[in-house]
Amino acid sequence: MLTRLRSRVVDVAPGAAFIAALLLCLEIAANSEWVNRALLPPPSSWALVVWDLIASGQFIAPLTETLLRLAAGFAIGVAAGTGLGLVMGYWRPFHDFMEPLVELMRPIPKAALVPAMVLFLGIGDSMKITSIALVVFFPMLINTVQGVRGTDPVMIDTARTFGYGSAAILWKIVFPAALPFIFAAMRVALGLGMVLAVLSEMVAGSGGMGFLILDMQRSFRVRQMYAWLVILAVVGLALTALLGAVERRVLHWGLTERPTGVKRTRGKD
Repeated sequence: MLTRLRSRVVDVAPGAAFIAALLLCLEIAANSEWVNRALLPPPSSWALVVWDLIASGQFIAPLTETLLRLAAGFAIGVAAGTGLGLVMGYWRPFHDFMEPLVELMRPIPKAALVPAMVLFLGIGDSMKITSIALVVFFPMLINTVQGVRGTDPVMIDTARTFGYGSAAILWKIVFPAALPFIFAAMRVALGLGMVLAVLSEMVAGSGGMGFLILDMQRSFRVRQMYAWLVILAVVGLALTALLGAVERRVLHWGLTERPTGVKRTRGKD
């Protein structure tokens, strides 16, 4: 346990040192007035605001609001994308039937759909959750299909020899084999979901972190704006670490090499 912790510290030390050096450079530049302090205050002033927000508990309500929307949209997108991906990857006729629609929708930047969804769903939580679910859905779908297709056919043939039906093969053989690809997609989808959660709150919100950040910018409360951005970055890092811990727990059965990312798309999400 101690060895693993020491190894982890060694791994993250260079990146942490780079971030510290970057913040130090910004601090020097702002205090030396090499940059406009009204637009880029020194990071130490952001830190004071962050501390005040944490000490007063003011960050809890907007953070909770954003995270609840993210959790709902992420869960829907993961479930729908993984489920449809399993079916499309396993049954070729269904894949051929669905592929034109998927390829038509996939390149569209999901942020561009937010105004249209406002027209149909209004500016409430349903629009925000749907936006998040859509941006999560496509990475999950594409990578799950790739994971299913990468399943060893010998394992499938062996399962059939032992009398497994299609549903049993899909659940007991194909799904576990595709899990590394599914978790790789979840890492990407989590970041995209956070982007759409904040963006939808900026476009049509009256609460949440996205609305607050935009409100700070409009009222020129620059230090507060950067402070909320710092909180948002830390939350994103914590969520990624949590997902990584879940992945290590689920894939403890001997995964030696994990996919590094999802299949590249032709459009931006």
